[in-house]
Amino acid sequence: MFKLTSLNLNGIRSATSKGLENWLAQATPDCICVQEVKAQMPDLAGKFEVLAGLKGHFHLAEKKGYSGVGIYTRLEPSDVVVGYGSKEFDAEGRYVELRFDTPTRKHSIISAYFPSGSSGEERQQAKFRFLAEFFPHLMALKGQRDFILCGDINIAHQAIDLKNWKSNQKNSGFLPEERAWMTKLLTEGGMADVYRSLHPDTTDDCYTWWSNRGQAYAKNVGWRLDYHLATPALAEGARSAAIYKGEKFSDHAPITIEYAW
Repeated sequence: MFKLTSLNLNGIRSATSKGLENWLAQATPDCICVQEVKAQMPDLAGKFEVLAGLKGHFHLAEKKGYSGVGIYTRLEPSDVVVGYGSKEFDAEGRYVELRFDTPTRKHSIISAYFPSGSSGEERQQAKFRFLAEFFPHLMALKGQRDFILCGDINIAHQAIDLKNWKSNQKNSGFLPEERAWMTKLLTEGGMADVYRSLHPDTTDDCYTWWSNRGQAYAKNVGWRLDYHLATPALAEGARSAAIYKGEKFSDHAPITIEYAW
């Protein structure tokens, strides 16, 4: 079995100060995909390059204290791909891919952090540009290899994926255009939303993010923004999924899925 976790850290220094390393040592994932590292390489060197015995590979933003993704792995990758070739978004540190290739198979794990549009119309338009160029990238990759993309997608796909769906239909993260993009990825694109494949009807227990306002966490007024999106061959190997809420390392919760790899 291959245990794969995804977590938006909301800052690696913050998350590790809240017990993330101890939890990783107990949870023993084979890989953890992280987003919003919010650090530069000098900040990581010698301190965060390895967590709980897992070696990190990163795509960090040029802007300090912003974005950044990584994958910590127990297995040695055959190749590391940093960025997906975007003139606009690679500078923001949103994509790192580890390849685990053998003579008989080509498998990748991707950590991705989709833009948020919640700060205003300018960033919402940037999010739409990201979605428009990221879809063909995923389709081209799918034609070459099997992969699991983990990350903070910043989209709640269906009404069951957030508590207050009726009042959020005009808000970033639940806009019709964003939801249509996800539907297209899962239908025309042939990808699988692995958590939903295992738990098609779960509502309140599916959330992975809570606002810091209005006691959202205490009241479980959440959104499902963190996903495992997989090509069919790897999605079929998914055996179990768990969202850990025993400790709060971030405003997101880690989601772990075990696969027959």
